Amino acid sequence: MAALLKETHTVPIVFVVVVDPIGSGFVQSFARPGGNVTGFQNYEFTMVGKWPQLVREIAPQVQKIGFIYNPTTTPLGFVRNLETITPSVSVQTVQVTVHDRAEIEPSIAALAREPGAGLAVLPDQFFANNRAQVIASAAKHALPAVYPSDLWAKSGGLISYGPDPTDLFYRAASYIDRILKGEKPGDLPVQAPTKYNLIINLKTAKALGVSVPLGLLNAADEVIE
Repeated sequence: MAALLKETHTVPIVFVVVVDPIGSGFVQSFARPGGNVTGFQNYEFTMVGKWPQLVREIAPQVQKIGFIYNPTTTPLGFVRNLETITPSVSVQTVQVTVHDRAEIEPSIAALAREPGAGLAVLPDQFFANNRAQVIASAAKHALPAVYPSDLWAKSGGLISYGPDPTDLFYRAASYIDRILKGEKPGDLPVQAPTKYNLIINLKTAKALGVSVPLGLLNAADEVIE
């Protein structure tokens, strides 16, 4: 996005996978983006309150959730929401920061030594690039973990909850159609996700000794066996 905006301020741009369009300087506001850019935010920062609830639901023994993130790459909106998080379940939250690949394993190992610990991974390209290592480390230390997109559960993660990317692209097509018919991108409000996918990996649950509640299974959009 940043590279595109350096090239043009007149050609219409519709984004789909931007976490913080205001903080990134792409739009002026959600309601009135202004300029030649609009689109669809792929995460809402308030989602940090949903992830610990899911960990507790699938693994009630968890008393402490470690939110792992890279402070140099994770959008600050997620971190700020961690400081005001009020889950509807009683659980302690702690911040686990890593700055490079070498810190992932020791950081997760240290969290696992805490009684009743669980893990939540914040959305971040750094962790997307190191997905296999994070999942393997969580499995090695038997940590119940929740992840921010379906790719994590499909790669062996216990449970994932995040926006449906197909739906975002489908909705973006409607904006492109409206722009081609004459509407201005700056007049079209930036929209948040409306459809989310809950995916549970039963194979991983079995390996962790986790018995997934029937209600959670019924609520899942996909169950991997």
